[in-house]
Amino acid sequence: MDVIEVEGLVKRFGAFTAVDGISFRVGSGEIFGFLGPNGAGKSTTIKMLITLLKPTGGTARIDGHDITHNSSDVRNAIGYVPQMISVDGTLTAYENLMLMARLYDIPRAERKERIREMLSFLQLEEHAGSLVRTFSGGMVRKMEVGQAMLHRPKALLLDEPTTGLDPVARNSVWEHLFELREKFGTTIFFSTHNMEEADEVSDRVAVMNRGKIAAIGSAEELKTKTGKPNATLEDAFIFFTGNKLQETGNFREIRRARKTEGRLG
Repeated sequence: MDVIEVEGLVKRFGAFTAVDGISFRVGSGEIFGFLGPNGAGKSTTIKMLITLLKPTGGTARIDGHDITHNSSDVRNAIGYVPQMISVDGTLTAYENLMLMARLYDIPRAERKERIREMLSFLQLEEHAGSLVRTFSGGMVRKMEVGQAMLHRPKALLLDEPTTGLDPVARNSVWEHLFELREKFGTTIFFSTHNMEEADEVSDRVAVMNRGKIAAIGSAEELKTKTGKPNATLEDAFIFFTGNKLQETGNFREIRRARKTEGRLG
C-alpha cells in the first residue's frame, strides 16, 4: 500500500518553477530519501506535502487524503520535523511533549502515558524535567522526532534531519527512526544532500535536480546504472544530472546552515 502518492506536482513562484511536475510513490513502512543540492526543490515539495504551501498544479495524497482538499486529515496523518529548531528551549522535555499532546488533541486520559512511553523510547526519561536548551544537538533532534510521533502518524516527514549533527548523534537519531518504523510501521520521508546518509538508510532514493526528479530507485540500482565499477551514490547523481553535488551552497545557504548548526550545538 502506498502512503504517499504524488502525481505531476508543480510549484511556481512567479516566473520561477521550484517544483516541476514530479511524480513518485512511497510505500507503507518505506524509508524514502529525497536527495539533491540546496535549491533543488526538496523543501518546497515537503512544504506542499505537509499543506504549508498550496501546489500550483498536480496532486498529492497522504494516507488517501488529498493535500489540497483534505488538509486537516493530512495533518492528522503526518508528523513533521523541520530543518530549523522546533522545540521550545525554555520548556522542559516533558512540557514540550505535553504541549504537542494538547495540540494534537490526544485524549487527556492518554497524555501522561503517551509522554512517558515516548521519553522512555527516546532514552530521555532522566531528562524529563530538564530545560531543552541544555540538551545536546542529538537530544534536541530526538525530542523533535518524539514530538512529531506522539500522535502515531502514518508518515513522518523530515527536512534535512541530521543537519549540524556529528556522526555519533546522527547515528543515534537514525537508530530511533529505524525503531519507529519497526514498532509502528511508520513511513519515513526525508530530504538530504548528504550522499552517505542517503546511501546508508534509504530503501529508495529520488534524485532531485532543478525542480525535477532525475532518477528513482534503490541506491544500489542507481549506482549500477552508471556502469562504473564500485560506483558511489555521488557518481550516480552526476550520471543522472550531469552536475556535481555542491554541499557548500551560496553565501546565504552557508549562513543558514551555520545558524542551524549553532542552534543544534
